[in-house]
Amino acid sequence: MVIKVCGMCQAGNIREVEALGIDMMGFIFYPKSPRYNTEIPDYLPQQVKRVGVFVNETEKTILERVAEYQLDYVQLHGKESPEYCLLLKEKGIRLLKAFSIETPDDLSGISAYEGICDYYVFDTKTPGYGGSGQQFDWNILTSYQGNTPFLLSGGIHPESSEEIKSFQHPLLAGYDLNSRFEISPALKDLSLIARFLNSVK
Repeated sequence: MVIKVCGMCQAGNIREVEALGIDMMGFIFYPKSPRYNTEIPDYLPQQVKRVGVFVNETEKTILERVAEYQLDYVQLHGKESPEYCLLLKEKGIRLLKAFSIETPDDLSGISAYEGICDYYVFDTKTPGYGGSGQQFDWNILTSYQGNTPFLLSGGIHPESSEEIKSFQHPLLAGYDLNSRFEISPALKDLSLIARFLNSVK
């Protein structure tokens, strides 16, 4: 299972979280987020994949951040169209596309992104774009019959391990951890992440 820890900003914390043995680390480039990266940290991870998170951003800005941060993936968390995703893919960018889920109807239209994205991210629907700390009903995902693997996101916390063990889907690829593992925005609690990792192994 892929473990992604998102919303990183501080060099020391980045180094410590990387040492826990995760697979992906997310850097948020959405100005309205309290985890917004305003400058390149003094340390960027060397052993995990770097993911840049964008919301309805311009192609120019995305390409600039890919170069500056040497991003391995771009995660699109807004209302980006399949055509826009394909444009980025054709420039050699590997993509994650987030979808906000509240009801089974929210899975409609996802098939248009098949063959374009490396992963989907299924997150909790909120008035904004993620970061709610709330969990949606994972049973809704039994309706997902696509071919693209997905990361489960939205309100996962250290005590979610039993729910995680009971949730099965053939395309579940991993978990996206963020606000419920923090001391404060962008500062992750190492003990909580370590406990989660041990519980889901």
